[in-house]
Amino acid sequence: MSAHHPAPAGPPPLARGPRVTIGPYAHGDAEEFTAAARDSAALHRPWLFPPRTVREYRDWAARLTEDPARTGFLLRERAAGGRIAGFVNINNIVGGAFRCGALGYGSFAHAAGRGLMAEGLALVIRYAFGPMELHRLEANVQPGNSASLRLVRAAGFRLEGMSPDFLFIDGAWRDHERWAITSEMVPQDGPAGTGTAPAP
Repeated sequence: MSAHHPAPAGPPPLARGPRVTIGPYAHGDAEEFTAAARDSAALHRPWLFPPRTVREYRDWAARLTEDPARTGFLLRERAAGGRIAGFVNINNIVGGAFRCGALGYGSFAHAAGRGLMAEGLALVIRYAFGPMELHRLEANVQPGNSASLRLVRAAGFRLEGMSPDFLFIDGAWRDHERWAITSEMVPQDGPAGTGTAPAP
């Protein structure tokens, strides 16, 4: 780490893009993450409910780092000293002949609308189909969540169907569109032409 480009203490990035990096959750990120989540409540509701207290964050991060069926990635801005821009989690990971995981993700308000989430998701897709050796990623999106639908379309996911009353969110069972991408669908130079690469 150089003096002119400070970065937060913690695990090194797993992959780098032109503007963002992805890396694992760490306990030291609790204050920054939860402050960003509180500031982003209007953006996230009613679709998303990330942790907004340190205690909630620590439980959330523990599940993503200790449960072999889950993993999570924090997206950080390279030009902003490593400021957290959002997150992408892979849940319900199944190996064997399936090798699949289900995505959950969110951008924070200060990073929304700048293309950082698209770049970060592309990095996660490459990492999932590379070092994690997954074959398929799924994203279940409520039909009214236009920003999330634009994100998965731009990342190359295909629409596979509709699941009525699929998840219990914000007090009710919600319909979800089922989107998915497989390793064969990802160009060799990275999703959406990002040219992303693993961190050195």
